[in-house]
Amino acid sequence: MVLKVRTYDTRVPRILLLLPTATYRASDFLTASRKLGAEVVVASEQRQTMSGMMGDRALLVDFDRPEAAAEAIVTRAKEKPLDAVLGVDEQGVLVAALASARLGLVGNPPEAVAATADKITMRKAFSAAGLPQPGHAIAGPDADVARLAREVGLPCVVKPVSLSASRGVIRADDPQAAVDASVRIRTILADAGQDEDAPLLIESYIPGIEVAVEGLLRGGILETLAVFDKPDPLEGPYFEESIYVTPSRLAAETLDAVSQLTAAAAAALGLLEGPIHAEVRIDSNRMWILELAARSIGGLCSRSLRFRLGVSLEDLILRHALGMPMDDLRHESDASGVMMLPIPKAGVLKEVRGQAYARAVPGVDELDISIPIGRTVRTLPEADRYLGFLFAHGDTPEAVEHTLRSAHGKLEIVIDAPPS
Repeated sequence: MVLKVRTYDTRVPRILLLLPTATYRASDFLTASRKLGAEVVVASEQRQTMSGMMGDRALLVDFDRPEAAAEAIVTRAKEKPLDAVLGVDEQGVLVAALASARLGLVGNPPEAVAATADKITMRKAFSAAGLPQPGHAIAGPDADVARLAREVGLPCVVKPVSLSASRGVIRADDPQAAVDASVRIRTILADAGQDEDAPLLIESYIPGIEVAVEGLLRGGILETLAVFDKPDPLEGPYFEESIYVTPSRLAAETLDAVSQLTAAAAAALGLLEGPIHAEVRIDSNRMWILELAARSIGGLCSRSLRFRLGVSLEDLILRHALGMPMDDLRHESDASGVMMLPIPKAGVLKEVRGQAYARAVPGVDELDISIPIGRTVRTLPEADRYLGFLFAHGDTPEAVEHTLRSAHGKLEIVIDAPPS
């Protein structure tokens, strides 16, 4: 049953935010909600965390049971209408789509959102649309991985279909390395609480540079908000992203082609509304769509984006969800960027020295160490978090990149061996 939500011009807009406990995004979305004068209901998987933050405007949901979580949101909306339901991270986007569809709110078709969370379904949709993407094969638990790697072509990339942020993504240069990678990935899946016998993807390795696209869909039309250069080569064996800088230094015609490919990828998946984040590889005059997510950029990276009049990415996403007027979507004139601070080795984080020196580098806007001291840390491909985030601005992308590298060089990350 679809519930039609009545709207009142004088009523304060009311939005439900799906905020997983482990999200980086809670503070920025709550700040943006207050700025817009919206009343917020927070849905998360831990009641204790929510109650301390939102009181009775909190809802307990199970992200691993999207249908049940969506039904809980619909039940809450009967008590007091909602104007929007928004999933801020990968965990919540399907729940948001299901709830929005049942409440008659603006959102994406649930099947389109589900396709973004399953790389096999995504690959099939891109193939059906004739989009350029890596050659690939599906490897079940009993597959001959070495044979599939040879058929796809070497080097290849072995990856899980469900994890994100490069977790479990491994380049293999020969058939045995592909077999070894598949075994390691299944261990990573088990560690993440997922099915270790799930199918894996074996993809042809695409050389060249990589860019990230941040966009907003409105009625199926893509507005490209930013294209980020990734100046550090992503060649494997693991694909740890570090620096993002915008505006991109690519030629205007190349950027137009990137936007067109991203829009075509979103259409192939059936996405219509809200933020998207895409990864595109470019080699000479050719480009391939790697992946597309029905959410905005992860971690704290959105803080590297500022639009005219000091509007944040979260402001834009919330305005769109609530049907509010959209301000000028152009990026501020300064270049900007973020470094996702890599974890140099596995162990126990003891100290991050030199933070004051890093913050004092001209052009640095913010340094956020997001992993608490004393926490066990891991490196890719097992890792699921970065050490923190470093933000900078400057007159040019080159200046921003230099600032980020200079500030990072001031840090000394002290990690002790893990306990035996």
